[in-house]
Parts: sequence; structure tokens; C-alpha cells
Amino acid sequence: MPELPEVETVARDLAKMVAGARVNAGRIIRAANLSTPDPTTFSRAIADRRIEGVRRRAKWILVDLEGGLILMVHLRMTGQLLVLPGAAPVDPYIRAILTLADGREIRFRDVRAFGRLALVARRDDGAPATSLDPADDAALSDHGPEPLEVTFTVATFQAMLAPRRGRLKSLLLDQRFLAGLGNIYVDEALWRAQLHPLAVAAALRPAEVERLHAAIVGVLSEAVAARGSSIDDYTGPDGDGSMQERLAVYQRGGEPCVRCGRPIRRATLGGRGTHYCPHCQPLPRGRRAAGSAATMRGGALERRGPRWSEGLQAATVGATSAERAAARRRAVRSGTSV
Repeated sequence: MPELPEVETVARDLAKMVAGARVNAGRIIRAANLSTPDPTTFSRAIADRRIEGVRRRAKWILVDLEGGLILMVHLRMTGQLLVLPGAAPVDPYIRAILTLADGREIRFRDVRAFGRLALVARRDDGAPATSLDPADDAALSDHGPEPLEVTFTVATFQAMLAPRRGRLKSLLLDQRFLAGLGNIYVDEALWRAQLHPLAVAAALRPAEVERLHAAIVGVLSEAVAARGSSIDDYTGPDGDGSMQERLAVYQRGGEPCVRCGRPIRRATLGGRGTHYCPHCQPLPRGRRAAGSAATMRGGALERRGPRWSEGLQAATVGATSAERAAARRRAVRSGTSV
């Protein structure tokens, strides 16, 4: 699932491409992808509105529309936002289309159809409401702070961690605790901070909190600059990211740690694949650990199996140009290109 850097990249790309454009019409092709309102109300409400800007909150893309509306987009596992000429072929995975006055279209493409769209009102505080009524509650009020905001300081982070007795990795994945982090960058941040995924959050020492804070901000900032990690089905409207080439542990099970040379381990923790270096990230002793070494067993040293997108070839029907380009790059790297 795209995380903060990938969603930020999509929002920035989209802003460059469509800010100021006018939406002539909106059409929902698959109603199950639309959370609110119903497709007919959506089409009627979004028509003839200018796009004022595009921003991000947590893992949501927020498209600000004139007249006080916001189009909310969550990409989930395979969602993509494409800006294409209106005459471009529509592949079977397009779930919604916004037709712009200049002849282009914004298409929401989602192979596995888990993504979500919502058209809501913009509240007085600028936050999205839960419906088309601006007096309704804020839609994302249950999300934690943004880790790249200046208000996310070491002192703030220490206060957030202090009452938390659970596993550090599980806590960092919780969007109610901290917004935007997912499996990729939690694994990377813990490796950078040399902290075990089972470490108890409240038991971290001040120096460890400082290291973790620096690791989170550092890896997210670096990933935003690299346009995110083009792993699985993610690509930005303006092309792939390159952060996947700099990841130290994620999807590197069995490979040598770039810091100590020992094998990276891939295990399952809380139903999520977890990548870490047992040497660089030792399990804390006693009550500083939320579990034992056995908790992380079952994870082999091998890499996980191939994703759907990794089986794509340059000629795959329904693949975008970015996906075809990624397939060609994989073929070149593997020496199978012709």
C-alpha cells in the first residue's frame, strides 16, 4: 500500500498537472469504490467545478474544488491516478473518470478495487467533512500527527510514546498514533534507529527516542525526494519513484545487512511481513520487549514471492505506460530483455 512518500508524490504530481483545470463531468464506473455520496449525487455535485489545489493528509489525497468541496482519494493496494487524453483507451480497471474542460481525463485505476473515493464538504478549518454538509465532523480527526510537520518534535514524540506499552512496530503502523507510516518505512526507520520491532514503546530511552525520531523524519524526507518506492503497483502520475533502490531491509530477506553483513531476516509480526537485522536490532531484555525471540519465529531468510505487478511484461494488456516501462527495466536488470 502506498505510504506517505508515495501519496505525497501523487498529490504533488496531480497538483502540477490539473490545478486550475475545470471538471466538466464526473462518472463513477464501479460504485463500490465510492464511499459517499451515491454515484448520481457525485456526478451532479462535482460537475463544473474548478480544481483549486491538491494536498495530502496521512495516506489520503485531497483534491480541493471550488465551492467548498473536497474529493478524497485513498489508493489502498493498487489504486492509481492517471491524467490522460480523453481519446486514450479505457482499460478494464478504471473505476472512475473526471472529464476536464481541456479534453483530458483524470482516471482512477484500481486493479484489485480496494481503493476509495469520497466527495465531501470542506469545513471552516479546511479539513474534509464526513459528508457534503460542512457542519459535519472532520473525516480524518482520528488520525495522528504528520511526521514531517515542524510540530512533530522529539519532545512531542517522547510524550506520545510514554504511555504506550505495546510493540513498537505495531504502534508506528497505527494511523491513529502517527499518520502516513506503513510497512516499508516502519521497517526502514527501525533499522536506521537500530531498534527491534518488539521493543516496548514506553521503555525506550531518551537516546533511542531521538534516534527513532531522526530515522522516521529522515527516511520519509529521503523517500519524498526520491518520489517514493515503486514497489508492487505504485507509480506516480508523472512516473515511478526510486526509493526502492535505497531500501536497507524491506524485501531484502536473506541478503546481507548493509551495515553489519549478516543476513536480513523476514518474519511475520501481527500478520505483517517484518524485515530486520537480528544483529543490528537486538531484542531488548526483560520488560523492555513485548514478546520473546519465539514471537518472531516462522520468518525465513528468503525473500517473499513475486507480486502481481512483478509478473507484468511490456506487452501486458491493461498495463499503463509506467508499468510497461518498469517491466522493461526489470527485464534489463535480470538479463532477460531481448
